[in-house]
Amino acid sequence: MKYLSSLFFILFIPFCISAQTQFIYKGRIEFEKKINQQKLIEDGGDNIWYQEMMKLMPKFTTDHFELVFNNKQSSYRLTKENPDNKYILMGSKPSETDVVLTDVQTGMINSQKDIFENTYLIKDSVHNTNWKILMETREIAGFECRKAVTKICDSVYVVAFYTDQIPVSTGPESFGGLPGMILGLAIPRLYTTWFASKLELLEPANDQLNPTLKGTKINRRQLLNEIKKGMKDWGKEGEKRIWQSQL
Repeated sequence: MKYLSSLFFILFIPFCISAQTQFIYKGRIEFEKKINQQKLIEDGGDNIWYQEMMKLMPKFTTDHFELVFNNKQSSYRLTKENPDNKYILMGSKPSETDVVLTDVQTGMINSQKDIFENTYLIKDSVHNTNWKILMETREIAGFECRKAVTKICDSVYVVAFYTDQIPVSTGPESFGGLPGMILGLAIPRLYTTWFASKLELLEPANDQLNPTLKGTKINRRQLLNEIKKGMKDWGKEGEKRIWQSQL
């Protein structure tokens, strides 16, 4: 009898743990995007203008974004302009009209982006190719997240941390395709990170998930080719601008 009681207790523990796990299918997540802009222009070498700008401008810029989501859709955009930011590079200031809409069920995105003088409406799939999921974990905004890595633009390394406690396959910018919400993202060659700081449990409004978009219709590959033409004489700075356009 004692053996049976012990066996029942052992079998019951996993059931209790499983029953206590809460899965989240809708809400609002605040993200902090941080760029080490001085590192971003260090490749300018002895360029006098760059050197002077590095003396005058802050090392980091920090902007705050929100991602609202349910189990079918998500919307990612800037929450408000940060008055403390001073941007070294022209065109690096985030636009309040930029928005990324993701259809979680199909893995497709509609993204409105202002790039220099032009507004584009990008229709394509989320960045989800060849994710490699690793065993490393870290806690972000109170959630245990697992590490995954991939590449964009053939050689630009991307590190993500996702949680399966929010089983909605999306994240900041145009990234997704993992078995859970991406709460942390880093692109070392762009000296840029995105980390969730807060989660609110709420039902997103329809106008948040389905805003009216505008711009020249284009896909990511077409945009890449167009930006390359405009940046062909910009050297390493142009290369980084091309990578940024693909986020």
